[in-house]
Amino acid sequence: MTEASQTCLIVQPIHRAGLDILARGGLALRHIEHVDAQALARAASDCVAVVTRSAGFPARAIEAAPALRVIGSHGVGVDAIDVALATERGIAVVNAPHANVRSVAEHAIALMFALTKSLVAADRATRAGDFRFKYSARLLELQGLTLGIVGFGGIGRQTAILAKALGLRVIAHSLETAPELYAETGVEPISELRDLLSQSDIVSLHLPLTPSTGGLIGAAELAAMRPGSFLVNTGRGGVVNERALLDALDKGHLAGAGLDVFASEDMPPDHPLLLHPRIVLTPHIAGSTEASLARTAEDVAHGILAVLAGERPRFLVNSSVWPHRRGASA
Repeated sequence: MTEASQTCLIVQPIHRAGLDILARGGLALRHIEHVDAQALARAASDCVAVVTRSAGFPARAIEAAPALRVIGSHGVGVDAIDVALATERGIAVVNAPHANVRSVAEHAIALMFALTKSLVAADRATRAGDFRFKYSARLLELQGLTLGIVGFGGIGRQTAILAKALGLRVIAHSLETAPELYAETGVEPISELRDLLSQSDIVSLHLPLTPSTGGLIGAAELAAMRPGSFLVNTGRGGVVNERALLDALDKGHLAGAGLDVFASEDMPPDHPLLLHPRIVLTPHIAGSTEASLARTAEDVAHGILAVLAGERPRFLVNSSVWPHRRGASA
């Protein structure tokens, strides 16, 4: 293997713990800040491995990297990576599906607190000297409310555990969760999404973005939610029809929304989501605690080194690639 083919492209910053593992594994690290498709293609042209975050890794970059053997997704989602083309070209895709579970679940609960306690509005009122805010604010206790979780993977289950400890009734809807996982967490499964929406005071979304989940929460689903309820999304922005969400908030049907993810992170300053007074926003940081970032970077780094060593990685997204992966006979 030439020195050039031992290079790993780091797309967007990752924790030093992961960088150290890659370096100790013999990889030279190339960092890139400009993440458009052309820049990615140019930077990856002689790389054997890539670590990418929200920038993903599109077809153009894959096609421009003939030595590429593995793409590491820094986190759970791989919707911004052309996994189909990577598989066709014999490139393994690895991710870190469990590293940020606790961090994201805690963030979902934090958004629930922010919404039910009107924390952002209260902060603004206090800074403006408006101590009469307390007479008009609608403040709720979480205990006794019903939380509906849509998507009951690791993060959804951890969110349920935290919510139950706070005294919420928790129900969940998922088409892929084994019945015993509901029983283990003491959560009631709801087979129909509309039924869950109609029963919930807070709906928390924990879904990947796939052809079946894109736009899943649209005008009809939002209308099915309880009047005065809240929507929290720490999964993927594309799961929610943002125009329909704004309409539900403007009409007063929903009391508020807490969003960590968006259809696009390249929003202009006058985007309606950024200006709405009853939306609490965070910039896709649910999985960005110090501990989570370290675990995620470490898991991705170990996955990359495993592939390069000819060992099947623990978290292989495209399992069908393994028999015909690049470098398999090297």
